[in-house]
Amino acid sequence: MTDAPLLSGVRVLDLTNVLAGPFAGYQLALLGADVIKVEVPGTGDLARQLGADAELSKQGLGISFLAQNAGKRSVTVNLKSPAGREVFERLLAGADVLIENFRPGVLARLGFGWERLREQYPGLVYCAVSGFGSTGPDSRRPAYDQIIQGLSGIMSVTGTAQTAPLRVGYPVCDSIGGLAAAFAVAGALVRKQRTGQGAFLDVSMLDAALSTMGWVVSNYLIGDREPEPMGNENPTSAPSGTFATADDMLNIAANRQEQFETLCSVLGREELLADPRFRTREDRKRHRETLREELELSLRKRPAREWDELLATSGVPAARVVSVPDALASHQVTHRGLVSEVPSPATDGGSLKVLGLPTHIDGSPVSASSRPPLLGEHTDTVLAELGFRAADIARLRAEGAV
Repeated sequence: MTDAPLLSGVRVLDLTNVLAGPFAGYQLALLGADVIKVEVPGTGDLARQLGADAELSKQGLGISFLAQNAGKRSVTVNLKSPAGREVFERLLAGADVLIENFRPGVLARLGFGWERLREQYPGLVYCAVSGFGSTGPDSRRPAYDQIIQGLSGIMSVTGTAQTAPLRVGYPVCDSIGGLAAAFAVAGALVRKQRTGQGAFLDVSMLDAALSTMGWVVSNYLIGDREPEPMGNENPTSAPSGTFATADDMLNIAANRQEQFETLCSVLGREELLADPRFRTREDRKRHRETLREELELSLRKRPAREWDELLATSGVPAARVVSVPDALASHQVTHRGLVSEVPSPATDGGSLKVLGLPTHIDGSPVSASSRPPLLGEHTDTVLAELGFRAADIARLRAEGAV
């Protein structure tokens, strides 16, 4: 971490569950914010029960939780309790940011709606993350990642004409929603610093997903061309897709004319340059399947790793298709320091590996500052910071307020 974290001195109240909201809070924690995770006493974030390791889930440390909550402090507060709401008021008084991903209206029914908070805490940045946003006919509908993948059209363009619709293999809409939220919070904090004015940020996972679909959406909005699933092919160019070699698959994206010419040279297929079917980009797009067959005649003569090495220095974008473990172990990812180790909060101790920020700051990678918290681990410490005495905290705990 750099000597001056970008969000040093910023306090964030993270009332979120599962992924989109916790992911946003995690990005802010990686940037140096003091993120206080406010959880329900006894149960906490649902993600504490989710993940591939059943033993960790039993301990309230599900892998889904561990992945997005390092560097945060956990405080338990019962917002349905009058005393718990008083505790939350004190938390709000010292907070710069509040992030929640309840269904729209839930926090307002507990007495913490934006209109009231804006009046009482004018500098507060309130970020609400939901499936559809807080307005509109679908705003009250529940949503998980797969629901948004389907409603955004992502699934309709994933796969081939024979296999679509397909779900993307990871919760892409949750992640996009979390990034959109963190980005908006960072922007709102700049305005807050300049003017003292807070903000209400209404993040829709559906809107966020659509906003990232690039040419898929633009081809329809601007070119009036309805998107269709094309598997591993790039509709804008050819040869640009996934190709068979002697063993594994190889991605090649020879989108520019000079790249196609170099590719043919590396493959020893210069005669393809004179073929009228492949002369221009549009020609190649029209005959992409024939071109694939011709290129694979050569590609199948060597394993993917050899072609990878040859093409890596040629200027033609190309690389092997690898597994997640291989990607994490690659020299490039290792060099960048994206993965780091923190102590494990599990009963058997040890360490666990978590992802850091995808951006280096001042030339250095950014990793989690501390391990993921146990449920309510920092309740006493944070309440003491707010001015509660030990006897007050004991009383609050006895009342079920924290």
